Amino acid sequence: MSKPVVITADSTVDLSAELLERFQIRVIPLTITLGEESFPDGQGFTPLDMYARFRLDGTLPKTSAPGVQEFLDFFTTFVEQGFEVVHLDISAELSNTFNAARLAAQELEGVYPVDSRMLSTGVGLLAIEAAECRDAGMGAAEIAAHIGSLTDKVSTSFVLDTLTYMWKGGRCTGVAALGANLLHLRPALEMKDGRLGVYKKYRGSMPSVYKQYITERVKDKAIRPGHVFLTESGEIDPALVEELAELIRTLTGCRELHHTLAGCTISTHCGPACLGVLFIEE
Repeated sequence: MSKPVVITADSTVDLSAELLERFQIRVIPLTITLGEESFPDGQGFTPLDMYARFRLDGTLPKTSAPGVQEFLDFFTTFVEQGFEVVHLDISAELSNTFNAARLAAQELEGVYPVDSRMLSTGVGLLAIEAAECRDAGMGAAEIAAHIGSLTDKVSTSFVLDTLTYMWKGGRCTGVAALGANLLHLRPALEMKDGRLGVYKKYRGSMPSVYKQYITERVKDKAIRPGHVFLTESGEIDPALVEELAELIRTLTGCRELHHTLAGCTISTHCGPACLGVLFIEE
């Protein structure tokens, strides 16, 4: 008889507490360090706190992945309870989180780490898929193989209001950030081959950019109807968010649209008013 399965992920999965509870997904947090203070990602320090601090003194937090021992302790808790584990991480091209999880998993039986090749709710979509496979009775090894085969079907993209945070975080040059900000360019980024890159630059007010971006990302796409995410980093007018959500529902016909807020690990690079529509293609 196969063992029960638990689905786990690192905190860049960016799922709400309600979704984590609904799909019974367990999370190991990355660490947010600001000066002498450290916080588990998603606990005690929010992106809004981070933006306020940055505007006050120009300080951005640093993020760090759990170490091998932290992962080993995390996985052991479930293994000792009789579970097998399917674990998802942010793309190995962006962080050493997956490598630490992989090394820890080698010390245990029945732990299956998966490199999502994604970030944020791109990972979340795969975690939910894994949870639904678990609930349908699939075993851990089968779930891990299935999720690994889906990574290139996940559409993960975002449009940015500013490049300032990416520049401060070392993800682009100061010249590129200054030029984009002065010209009011709104870069759109997408995940390809495990890496995040600019695929288009919009111009104009953010409300109009959001609508154009969403329309171009989802129109005429063969999107799985189950789950679509509208994920943002905060400081967007809630009325506008609801208008954009209705646009997504109209264009995709999805059964469930989840509005989520990105955590500090993601928001420290994208800054406020970043927004993405994320889904799995058929």
